[in-house]
Amino acid sequence: MSKFVQTDYGNRKQILKFPDHYVNLAITVSDAGVTAGPDGKKIVPAGTIMGGGVINDPTVLAVKSNDANAEGVLFNDVDVTFGPAPGALLIHGFIDRAKLPEAPTADAVAALNQIKFIA
Repeated sequence: MSKFVQTDYGNRKQILKFPDHYVNLAITVSDAGVTAGPDGKKIVPAGTIMGGGVINDPTVLAVKSNDANAEGVLFNDVDVTFGPAPGALLIHGFIDRAKLPEAPTADAVAALNQIKFIA
């Protein structure tokens, strides 16, 4: 038995302040702790601060980590409705602070020393 999933695409959220200068790493985003929205989908929004050891070990699943363990910022929305899914982790660049789903803590800003959060 196969599964059919219809996906509607729209414009993606741009979290960058200066979109011509950034570096991303490929990661796998964990579905642990992500609650489903009214449409039944589990979406980790772009701009979520992530960590979990993904920079040192790419086999580790990235988790939300708005603290001293932060390693980067999720570049695009990631749908984890059916389990862990691939994503991109921004590790260097300039981010528009107003476009983040949650303000970074002081510990996260210090940990993300290659990312500048601009108001």
